[in-house]
Amino acid sequence: MSQHTVQQLPSQSASSWLKGYYATRFAFSAIWVTAAFTVAKTAPGLAAALLVIYPAWDAIANYADADRSGGLAQNKSQLLNFIVSIVTAVAVAIALTKGMPAVVFVFGIWAAFAGLFQLVTGVRRWKTIGAQWAMILSGAQSVLAGAHMLVKAGGADPLGITTIAPYAAFGAFYFLISSISLAVIDARRGHAPTAA
Repeated sequence: MSQHTVQQLPSQSASSWLKGYYATRFAFSAIWVTAAFTVAKTAPGLAAALLVIYPAWDAIANYADADRSGGLAQNKSQLLNFIVSIVTAVAVAIALTKGMPAVVFVFGIWAAFAGLFQLVTGVRRWKTIGAQWAMILSGAQSVLAGAHMLVKAGGADPLGITTIAPYAAFGAFYFLISSISLAVIDARRGHAPTAA
């Protein structure tokens, strides 16, 4: 559920990139959640693949976004998010051999760290682009969701991919809101009177 320094890019160009980026992340998450709540519920192999793919996709997305904004070296929060997501994808693959409590535990840790890094990136981006309130809120909620998953992992309730899917669903929602918010800002810029 995951925003950097954009000094190399004009604000308008950065905003256009982010609109598409957030929309793409929304689409991916929406498809993932739909699969998790439908076919993956009765297909363990597919569920396992989706659980590994989710953090792997987050790593790819963070890398692409940071690369567009000057690279990972100039976007430390994105670099950390990239690393954590790669490690998580590997950890989930290992945890799948131990059972869903282990998988949910790994996801809980990842959600907390990824949310924190997303929050930091959103705050930094607000200064140059704006409309990052949804990403900041998403990051904060991701930290809370991580804590919730850690509790669930230690509980007695049955666990499955649908335990994690609501977290992805909220992420999809915030990405959609972020894309729309930037579109609104761009529309207002387009209609703003120019100085004589």
